[in-house]
Amino acid sequence: MSIPTDVASLQIMAEVYKKKNLQEILEKTVNSLVEQVPYIHWAGIYFYENVSEVRLMASSDDENDLTWESNSELKFPIKTTDQDNLGVLVVRTREAIAFDVTDVTTLETIAEAIGEMGFAN
Repeated sequence: MSIPTDVASLQIMAEVYKKKNLQEILEKTVNSLVEQVPYIHWAGIYFYENVSEVRLMASSDDENDLTWESNSELKFPIKTTDQDNLGVLVVRTREAIAFDVTDVTTLETIAEAIGEMGFAN
């Protein structure tokens, strides 16, 4: 893991394990990722409202999601402990080659924790 990703992960996991309310956890997640990881320029968490609709629940920048500016994007499913799909964690960067395998593992762990612990509240 990169040091910035480690720092963001620790901050996020602290919020999850404190069992704060869900919206606080989601906001801490997106803000920590953008503030602590220099190559993550936008982060957002979407929840499924039904089979064909998603709703943005938290984002690091509501005005600009970098949809057209990003060079790289990763998406991680957020699931309940029963493996029901609840939503997705999305991170975007303007850099061409920014993410590595350790980032993927860390972000998967964060998405998993949000699904398992965040919805246990």
